[in-house]
Amino acid sequence: MKKKEIGKILLFIAILLLLMWLSRNFFHVKPHDIRDWIVSYGIWAPIVFIVVYTIRPLILFPASILSLAAGLAFGAFEGFIYILIGALGGATVAYYTASFLGAKLLKRPSPRMIKIREKMEESGFVYVLLLRLVPFLNFDLISYLAGMGKVRYTPFIIATAIGILPGTFGYVFLGSSLVGEDRTNLYIAIGFFLMMIIVPLIFKKKMKAWLGLSGKEDK
Repeated sequence: MKKKEIGKILLFIAILLLLMWLSRNFFHVKPHDIRDWIVSYGIWAPIVFIVVYTIRPLILFPASILSLAAGLAFGAFEGFIYILIGALGGATVAYYTASFLGAKLLKRPSPRMIKIREKMEESGFVYVLLLRLVPFLNFDLISYLAGMGKVRYTPFIIATAIGILPGTFGYVFLGSSLVGEDRTNLYIAIGFFLMMIIVPLIFKKKMKAWLGLSGKEDK
């Protein structure tokens, strides 16, 4: 593993620890406060969450924030289910938006974007699955390119459902672990995220070459 890649991992750890320290000592942001705000909708809270997650691609709101909030508000199991439903809904919205708008959505695609779209058309399921498992590209961008590339919806959504399972588990587990005094689950969640970062870095060159994402810095 190169020094640059090790540096990225160390930077991630440093930023995560800094945010935790700032939250506790200056911002006084309590996980319970975020959870209480979401559950204030009562029995409608899950529905409101799923609807917001579904329309999220249209407003480009970070999915990670909503995923953490789900863990805080609903716990690991229920939060996982609601995130999965919302994420698939959001992917569907982005996919069909791109299908209807087509080239109008991305008037001047880069050569890389064109290549990715072509590869999606060749092997939609496998390509989308790998992009979901190893997030080299933005989640919503993958959905938009799939819709523009005329990838069939069924393999696209199945690949998405399978590919987002590890990341969804990581975020909801991290969110749920922030509620309570026991920090064991929090450290497990951090370790899980580190594994998700390190493994793609190890196989980065081969994966990028196959996915058509190689750049000058990878050569």
